[in-house]
Amino acid sequence: MTFEELRKIIVDARERVTHLHSFLDIPGKRAALNEAEARMSQPGFWDRREEAQATVQKVSGLKNNLTAFAKVESMADDLQVLLELAQGDPTDASMLAEAGQTWVALEAELKKVELASFLSGKFDHNNAIVNLHAGSGGTESCDWTSMVFRMYTRWFEHKGFTYEVADIQPGEEAGLKSATLFVNGEFAFGYLKAERGVHRLVRISPFDSNKRRHTSFAAVDVLAEIDDDIQIEIREEDLKTDTYRSSGAGGQYVNRTDSAVRITHLPSGIIVASQQERSQHKNRAQAMKILKAKLYELEEEKKRKEQASTGGVKRDNEWGSQIRSYVLQPYQMVKDLRTGVQTSNTGAVLDGDLDEFAEAFLRGERRATTGKDDED
Repeated sequence: MTFEELRKIIVDARERVTHLHSFLDIPGKRAALNEAEARMSQPGFWDRREEAQATVQKVSGLKNNLTAFAKVESMADDLQVLLELAQGDPTDASMLAEAGQTWVALEAELKKVELASFLSGKFDHNNAIVNLHAGSGGTESCDWTSMVFRMYTRWFEHKGFTYEVADIQPGEEAGLKSATLFVNGEFAFGYLKAERGVHRLVRISPFDSNKRRHTSFAAVDVLAEIDDDIQIEIREEDLKTDTYRSSGAGGQYVNRTDSAVRITHLPSGIIVASQQERSQHKNRAQAMKILKAKLYELEEEKKRKEQASTGGVKRDNEWGSQIRSYVLQPYQMVKDLRTGVQTSNTGAVLDGDLDEFAEAFLRGERRATTGKDDED
């Protein structure tokens, strides 16, 4: 890197940091954080538990955003200092090398923060509802679904998201038949929508005494949790409600209760359930949130099909389409079939390292909708 190249890099970095300061509304986020923390310090804050938990989640999201921005701002300041020091001797190779290393690290952090500018969809900032379903294949697919469950919960931890298990159905011998999770955090849906589709696993089966290679499938559906101000008409006479005892896996995922709720929406045939809460009333409220999200998505899907029939662009991330392949035998590779992103570090991916796949999806979505990329 030359001194002139460093000078140009500083200008570019400052412009990008300034843009992020405005786009992310950093002053507004700081004010919102101060207001939320003031509420948390008031007596009786936990008297209304659900509102209190929402505030805590909001504080966590705001802190994550502000911390990420503060990091890039600080690194840009460090780069500015190096430029000023290099002015004394523009040919100092060690100084320029250090500046080059700082820029590489800063650019990587800038790209992470800039991803927020891609999350501008109507519900990208919302919480998400994630549904996992084992495909055909019995125990094999149920075991794979439990692996996917773990992969996502680890990813949520990495992202600073919190989650609650609303419903879970264990497999007959091992693993999970299905699971429904509420994922809470800023831009939870924006990131998680990248995971909507079928995930395919190829491995030597631990359940096959002959050690043959098996292929298993797990379907992942992701819905945005719909805000209360969006009206979805749900008539009480269209609902069939059943209560039953929780069937959680020995308390590993949910509390065993006598108040689990299953709701069938008769006109659409949609069935939703919640068994996490000890209160039947709360379980019903959770199930209604899921139903509302599914009915909204159903209407949006009708609109998308109408647009496609009149020449619109068909989305390639529909639930039901295969999006990613995880091969553990005869070689190790995880490959996203939409973006082409692949890695041989399968252990890291299954341990929740999914950022690279989500980022590639978001950049591809941006190109598809605007014709622009983050570097344009």
